[in-house]
Amino acid sequence: MRYINTLHEGETIRCIYLCKGKRSAETRNGKAYDNLILQDKTGTLDGKVWDPNSNGIADYDEMDFIEVFGDVICYNGNLQLNIKQIRKAFEDEYVAADYMPTSEKSVEGMYQELMKYVAQIDNEYLRRAVEYYFKDDAAFIKRFQAHSAAKSVHHGFAGGLLEHTLSIVKMCEYYVGAYPILNKDLLYAAAMYHDIGKTKELSAFPENDYTDDGQLLGHIIIGVEMANDAIRSIPGFPEKLAAELKHCILAHHGELEYGSPKKPALFEAVALSLADNADAKLETMNEIIAGAGDNNGWLGYNRLFESNLRKTSI
Repeated sequence: MRYINTLHEGETIRCIYLCKGKRSAETRNGKAYDNLILQDKTGTLDGKVWDPNSNGIADYDEMDFIEVFGDVICYNGNLQLNIKQIRKAFEDEYVAADYMPTSEKSVEGMYQELMKYVAQIDNEYLRRAVEYYFKDDAAFIKRFQAHSAAKSVHHGFAGGLLEHTLSIVKMCEYYVGAYPILNKDLLYAAAMYHDIGKTKELSAFPENDYTDDGQLLGHIIIGVEMANDAIRSIPGFPEKLAAELKHCILAHHGELEYGSPKKPALFEAVALSLADNADAKLETMNEIIAGAGDNNGWLGYNRLFESNLRKTSI
């Protein structure tokens, strides 16, 4: 097979990909066409079926594995596949694992490193609250290790939630060293809890899509509910400390317009929101640059960064 990250403009390909998304649309002239999102473990590729009613386009649905035939072009700085033929692939023609994007880092290694930070939490109540999920709940651990941190944008791959969480904890370790007034125990616990709700907000791969709870509640509220469950299991957990942990979770997006019900009111909440924002944006930029391949030119306007982007010249 040809992995998406090896494709180049000007190629004509016949390959099997996961149809991650399918949406019908119309051109300005009213002509119907289909927008597809094709996926393998190396990333995604926009596909266009300009004549969806032609004889070469067989019946298929979203989340089907499909063989596509078409031309690779470059549009607005991004590769796109103009599809001429589609057929639904047979099960013996593909290996599902080849179509699930995964972290390039060792999941087991990352989790062991994360648990070393858990052991550094000196406050008994906060450590037990973290261990409630990260040490004692086998089903949660399995789900957390395999989960993505997002449907798209950043860390949208299996193991992405773990990779993102560990990165946040490491940034918080630096903050604690630079600003000793920060409470290490609260900051570490909040960092580990901040995106815990994504294990219920998003479904597992290959779907990696919003669940009903994800649509109705979102990962921030789900995360606070999960924290409440852990807190209630620990006799004598201080009420004020419980509120401070939950506040950090609620405020970790930093701004109301970014989805946080509260703006940061604690030093630890400010530090957590800055770490989360930094890691999300840096990983997004990393994925954009990696996806550009050999393209050293301008990559087009990006809505997240509100700027045209390109690689550094050196």
